[in-house]
Amino acid sequence: MAGADDSKTIQIAAEPEPVSVAPGRTALVIIDMQRDFLEPGGFGAALGNDVSLLKAAVAPCQAVLAAARAAGMLVIHTREGHRADLSDAPPLKVERGDERLRIGAPGPMGRILIRGEAGHDIVAELYPAAGEPVIDKPGKGAFYQTDLELMLRNRRIDNLIVCGVTTEVCVNTTVREANDRGFRCIVLADCCASYFPEFHEAGLKMIKAQGGIFGSVASSQSFLSALARA
Repeated sequence: MAGADDSKTIQIAAEPEPVSVAPGRTALVIIDMQRDFLEPGGFGAALGNDVSLLKAAVAPCQAVLAAARAAGMLVIHTREGHRADLSDAPPLKVERGDERLRIGAPGPMGRILIRGEAGHDIVAELYPAAGEPVIDKPGKGAFYQTDLELMLRNRRIDNLIVCGVTTEVCVNTTVREANDRGFRCIVLADCCASYFPEFHEAGLKMIKAQGGIFGSVASSQSFLSALARA
């Protein structure tokens, strides 16, 4: 598919104020929409979480993904997970919590958060299309120990439309990393989710506080409407 025209801009209704971006200089980043986090029987459910709270973000993400693809925007997916030998997993991360539910332990969909296992993969509804980059990250942030920044710089990307889970952890961490690197972030609130609704709300407030200290917050419909007007 041809890339989006970077000479045209769209205006997205957002908080704390509307944001204008060129679709050709913008990437859609979908963070960690993995089976282990979103599906019954996965890691998230095994920890006692209500995965339906995360599944609520899938349909809005589907609509945004379809629109971004149709517009020729760069789409990037991320997955949190580790090498099978756990050589890239800090001991403090591995050793926390119930040892039966730790990273690398056997789970309903294979070893928990291990690359290549069924649970580590992205849910079918949002599965990457051929040619869409998938960033396998060993940490919460999508820039840490990955080639995401290099990929964005090489494609002259300035703006990130951010979706995914969870709002307060991997989404927030990635947005903060992106902000420090000079990328403008627009987080689509209904395309993100948390096992803890209060954390979701707080995470969004942190991003848009103080004039958008880390970025802007919009709805999926605001983004879709902006593309449609273009």
